[in-house]
Amino acid sequence: MDSMEQSALHDRNARTASGPDPAGKVGIITGAAQGIGRTFARAFAESGSRVVVADRDTDGAESTAAELRKDGHDAMAVTVDVADEQSVDMLLRLTLETYGRVDTLVNNAAIFSTIVMKPFDEISPAEWRQVVDVNLTGVFLCCRAVGAHLRAQRGGSIINVSSAAVLQGRPNYLHYVASKAGVVGLTRSLARELGAADVTVNALMPGSVDTGIPRDSVKPGQAEQIIAGQALHRRLRSDDIAGTAVFLASDAARTITGQSIVIDGGMNFL
Repeated sequence: MDSMEQSALHDRNARTASGPDPAGKVGIITGAAQGIGRTFARAFAESGSRVVVADRDTDGAESTAAELRKDGHDAMAVTVDVADEQSVDMLLRLTLETYGRVDTLVNNAAIFSTIVMKPFDEISPAEWRQVVDVNLTGVFLCCRAVGAHLRAQRGGSIINVSSAAVLQGRPNYLHYVASKAGVVGLTRSLARELGAADVTVNALMPGSVDTGIPRDSVKPGQAEQIIAGQALHRRLRSDDIAGTAVFLASDAARTITGQSIVIDGGMNFL
């Protein structure tokens, strides 16, 4: 190994040891108008990424992007329905027209807060399709569009948001839990397919998180009961999840792929 190669290797190792480094990269965050997605957008922006705030809620997406721009970050809002192929293709096209590249995709968009808890035999086929179309098919469509670009680009990262509810088989949320279990399987298979192109694909499995989004299905005392079952006796917040996403998009995580990382305060041990 000559001196130039040694220097390049040293620089690469130094960058890796220093931790998260999405600076200068371009990240698409779906479901970024509110909740965890909004926190993801800020975390990536504060790490130096140019951020595409993608959401079906046009006003919410623009609000997130405007707030980031006000703080000196580079962000744009795009209205997208992740369950619609043409809408997803437009998201990628607008991103490439604006920034010329994509480095990271965070598939966060999902239906959850509006779901009414009910037994499996009371879930209508229409309710099932609505949840699966967004939570699983939406992830597939975004991975299909952006993943093909990352493969051609020979590098990048995809981070899919699943749920720790998959590990518990949570009752009365069958459609939600099934959709999020599908995200884990999709993540593993896609990691195999994109690995040769140096693209990493991982999943996050958050536990019960205080996102600030109202949920009618939450019962009094439920949060306290969940906290009591965790090894860490505190309520999880959105920023407890975002740091892991930023790490997975960094060079420090370049050999981590196909993994499902549980972030639930120690409710489940694998």
